[in-house]
Amino acid sequence: MTQASTPDLAQITTTHEITPELRRQLIDCWIAVTNSGGAAGFPFPPVQDDDVAPVTDKLLGRLHPQHCRLITARFDAALAGWVVLNCDPHRLVGHWGTVNHLQTHPEFRDRGVGSALMRELRKIARDDLGLEQLHLAARGEEGLEDFYSRLGWREIGRWPGALRLAPDDTRDEVLMLLDPL
Repeated sequence: MTQASTPDLAQITTTHEITPELRRQLIDCWIAVTNSGGAAGFPFPPVQDDDVAPVTDKLLGRLHPQHCRLITARFDAALAGWVVLNCDPHRLVGHWGTVNHLQTHPEFRDRGVGSALMRELRKIARDDLGLEQLHLAARGEEGLEDFYSRLGWREIGRWPGALRLAPDDTRDEVLMLLDPL
């Protein structure tokens, strides 16, 4: 059996599309990413099911075709990664979206999962939601700026010392923009 070279991508827009199996895989992925040092929303590993499940459920409860979408990447039945696209319906800021929680399960790193998710997210934002730009905030000193730059994003600012991971580990939060889509 040969390994697929690119993941199968899917877009989820409502909670009704979340099966118990997918919920479990999302939680397990988030735990694995966080506990392997990934910057995906839980800054203080280790985390376990009791930490991640309620946050996952809250995130999944916000899914909505016009406001919040989940994009997943799979190799066969295995969840390889996921990302969330949020957009505010308010007319003042309705032309841009925010990217949250991009993550690739450690077992699937270096297979282009994160890049594939971000390319799909860009397409959905532009073609399905009519957005003009995307924003995200990334933890500094993780190499994330380079990753996003390769995908067309540019740094637009920093919040110096915004993230304190330990008494001797304070990082910038890097603000990034993708414009135009």
